[in-house]
Amino acid sequence: MGASGGGPAEPQGRGASQKSAAGGRSAQLAHTGLRSGWTTGACATAASAAAYTALLTGEFPDPVQIALPKGHTPSFALAKEELAADRSWAMAAVVKDAGDDPDVTHGALIRVTVRELPTGSGVVFRAGPGVGTVTRPGLPLDVGEPAINPVPRQLISGHLAEVAARYGGRGDVEVEVSVDHGEEIARSTWNPRLGILGGLSILGTTGVVVPYSCSAWIDSIRRGVDVARAAGRRHVAGCTGSTSEKVAVALHGLPEDALLDMGDFAGAVLKYVRRHPVERLTVCGGFAKLSKLAAGHLDLHSARSQVDKGFLAELARLGGADEALAAEVAGANTGLGALQLCAAAGVPLGDLVAAAARDEALAVLRGAPVTVDVVCIDRAGLVVGRSEPRGPGA
Repeated sequence: MGASGGGPAEPQGRGASQKSAAGGRSAQLAHTGLRSGWTTGACATAASAAAYTALLTGEFPDPVQIALPKGHTPSFALAKEELAADRSWAMAAVVKDAGDDPDVTHGALIRVTVRELPTGSGVVFRAGPGVGTVTRPGLPLDVGEPAINPVPRQLISGHLAEVAARYGGRGDVEVEVSVDHGEEIARSTWNPRLGILGGLSILGTTGVVVPYSCSAWIDSIRRGVDVARAAGRRHVAGCTGSTSEKVAVALHGLPEDALLDMGDFAGAVLKYVRRHPVERLTVCGGFAKLSKLAAGHLDLHSARSQVDKGFLAELARLGGADEALAAEVAGANTGLGALQLCAAAGVPLGDLVAAAARDEALAVLRGAPVTVDVVCIDRAGLVVGRSEPRGPGA
């Protein structure tokens, strides 16, 4: 449905049994038996490359292949294409296939229209119908920008540069991304509450939608702990995603079979490690998600728990924030916005959240012989908070 070729199917198909034996995140995904899909960012990248190719050559590549950050090279079939008679613009569209993930954007039509700009303009992004615009601070994009996140922008820009080099273009183009019925779909997301108005966000850090059912993913976490223990690993890391996994590896040099793809299921990791201890557990993830753990939530999914800005304000007070700053934190648009406010005032909110999350993890472990530390990162993968390691009774 809109995409084919080598991609997320690879870790679940040939070689899956070998990877399962080795452990790690790939084995966890293979064990779920679920089919992965593609992010809106990957779809927009494919449509952008196809549209710009047509603008330069007069022909749309179909299917169009792209390269994603984790090495996948999927090919996307075009659902729609249109080239202006004077070659002033070209439009290509791709249907999003989210695989087996219950994604509200599954089946959405992602359109990209590319127009030539004057020399030196670079790549300029526009929000077309169905793509939102940022109206509040605290997100990784400035107010007034189209809600096309940084990694999809990089992917699109990189592929446009490759097309320009191949066909003699300058690479100075306007990229307008649209989503059919996107404003309606966005009502089922957090976008309106976050101040992203007019439609959806174009998202994705790897280009791949990793699916799960609760039972399958929790079972895969348990499998990951078992494999790590069988391999003699004394230190494992529960990570919320691929970016936090890279940070855990960089900080601790952990091998693949010591990495647990925790996703939103912090409680599943902690409860299983309580019954099957390892010497040390590092929990690594985005600041906002881990602030939920710090506040006592064990399921970090946005549909089942929310960032508590009042809780963050209380932590900020403990870190030396005055009442004016605490009030700003309580009224912040996002967790990232609260973190930025505190950073500007010299209040270590990231460290405070990490310490509170560690203490909550220890409470769930109920005295199991496990030393825990927590690492909070931002969307770019920069460490914004760390706790000291602490074990039971410390």
